[in-house]
Amino acid sequence: MARKSLVLQLKINNGTKLKNFSFKKNEKWKEILKFVFMLKIAIFIFLLISNALSKEIPVIVISPGKSIQSYSSVGSQVTVIDSDTINNSTETFLTDLLNNEAQGLNIFQLGGVGTNAGIQMRGLPKRYSTVYIDGVKMSDPGAPDNGFYSQGLFKHTIDRIEILKGSQSSLYGNSAVGGTINIFTKQGRLGKHSDVSIATASNNTKDIFYSMDGANEKQNYYIGLNYYKTDGISAMNNDNSEDDGYRNNSLFVNYGYNITNDTLFKSSFSLKDSFLNYDEPTNGRDDTNPSTDDTEGHYNLKIVNSKNNFKNTFGYSTSYYGRRIRTHNDIVRTFEGFREMLTYLGEYNINLDNKLIYGSDIEFVAGDFPSDPGVKFKSDEEIYSQYLDYQFRPYENTYATIGLRNDQHTTAGDEQSFRTTASYKLDKNSKIRASYGTGFIFPTIYEGHDYEWTNTAVKEEVVAEKSTSFDIGYETFFENLNIGFNVTYFDIKIEDPIVGWTFEQENGKGEQKSRGIELATNWSGKNLNINFSYTATDSYSGMDCDDPAKDAFGYKKCIDSNNGIVDSAMVRVPLHAINSKIDYNFNQYLNSSLLIKYRGQTRDYGGSDQDFRDQFLDEYLLFDLKNSYKLSEFYNLNFSINNLLNKGHENSYKYTGPPRTFNIQLKKAF
Repeated sequence: MARKSLVLQLKINNGTKLKNFSFKKNEKWKEILKFVFMLKIAIFIFLLISNALSKEIPVIVISPGKSIQSYSSVGSQVTVIDSDTINNSTETFLTDLLNNEAQGLNIFQLGGVGTNAGIQMRGLPKRYSTVYIDGVKMSDPGAPDNGFYSQGLFKHTIDRIEILKGSQSSLYGNSAVGGTINIFTKQGRLGKHSDVSIATASNNTKDIFYSMDGANEKQNYYIGLNYYKTDGISAMNNDNSEDDGYRNNSLFVNYGYNITNDTLFKSSFSLKDSFLNYDEPTNGRDDTNPSTDDTEGHYNLKIVNSKNNFKNTFGYSTSYYGRRIRTHNDIVRTFEGFREMLTYLGEYNINLDNKLIYGSDIEFVAGDFPSDPGVKFKSDEEIYSQYLDYQFRPYENTYATIGLRNDQHTTAGDEQSFRTTASYKLDKNSKIRASYGTGFIFPTIYEGHDYEWTNTAVKEEVVAEKSTSFDIGYETFFENLNIGFNVTYFDIKIEDPIVGWTFEQENGKGEQKSRGIELATNWSGKNLNINFSYTATDSYSGMDCDDPAKDAFGYKKCIDSNNGIVDSAMVRVPLHAINSKIDYNFNQYLNSSLLIKYRGQTRDYGGSDQDFRDQFLDEYLLFDLKNSYKLSEFYNLNFSINNLLNKGHENSYKYTGPPRTFNIQLKKAF
């Protein structure tokens, strides 16, 4: 049982068999479809009578296609969290920031601070999305799902976040099926600066951050140091009350140097050391012994040359992930992951309306179990990639892209991917956008090899998962009403899903699907701002279905051995999700925000004490209160209450979400 409990801790995936449960969501979906139909009619009428209220979309520069573009020309759905939003937020970690500020993302966590967290995009498990920090791929090759373990990443050094929805494999390659999150870190500012923040919170929490930065005409630098420690909460949702402590020490360094007027050298380095007491899910244990000691390091350098209409970027990055896990019976297992990447990105601006993006990547990944009893292996793989993306303007108000990519995997073979997008400006403030793309996910080191005992043979029968993704959306802004609005419909299909536990994977017989609607609106007044987003996601995981049958809406439902229809929704994906933020400025010094988060009912894995039968997680509604007071030009005081009503909730089976907590933070800029 030790191995399975370990896998449950590490593998946040959808590879368990569906049994004996039904969501009974057909009636709910009838109501949702009625709502969507009426919404479409309302939007149509609203648009007909509102053309006179329009104002030109603000010019926002983003980089969804690995190059700078105007927001109005982008055919993919993009959410931007800018530097002001990040700096003014009271959150400590990236996951909390995304949970509060990003539309259409679902964040789940196995308990309190520091526990395993996952970012789900468009109803898909976290392995189906990629995260990059300054162009460095952030996923652990030593983990069973090769996923991004986001729980220990502080938001203090982050300057900007761009979230791209839909398949991005033609540009970003492996795993970019649901989308891509691009994180840009802070750079040195002209002159010399220092910032410090000191925070204390419930559960004996201490958070200290210090940074220094500077720049002149030749070079810039940024150094950030973070110390975090908390006694934590008991993650297990049972009668035990043992707390799960967590500490995290992090270092981040950014450096840039102008070699010539045309050539720039950029580099970054990060190091994280953390320790967590966690609770094992097997048999509802609430233990003091289980722990994980993590070390994570990244190094990245780039040389960027821009001359005439050409821009060439040469990059090298290396990453190390080390996890030392102690189980309840004091068995210690060590997991290590390694990644090196050589990258080339070229950009040719043909003219103002035509741009060519091209590049090539070489990725080396390795995984190692140096101390796992009975299973000792070390394996490595290589991926060679070439891609081409053409951005053009075929008509006055129409922008489009076409992208192609080829990837050669040393053990899993070759895969090709394709993407096309279009954006059409209806008027100064409105656009329709659409995108279609294919994607793929290569088997991870664990999935592609047979590691039982000392056998590390390649599993020739395990092939890459393949996907198709489509979305269409509408965006507008009404000047006199000061209202922004956007709506998106998406549909994703994944074939050949890889299923099973860590050492027993194969391609499933069925397929996975996710479709839904994302709606967001914002209103700004003199002192009041209101943001609202709603996501309806109908997901289907039929990878273990031998005899699938279609429901009334055309989606398949699994039929078990007793000829009963069982629920097939992907785990931890709510059918309904709502985020809202009400922000009020009392004066130039005091700001308050009320955050409202609703998550509908979901299903999750059952533990061994439930014979691994699937379980329901109840819906919940949470309120957070954030306050910021500007003491002076250089001092800010932040105070927040999370889970204001102390609502008990779960977003993972048997793992309780944090209760009401208090946080007070003092920030000073030098």
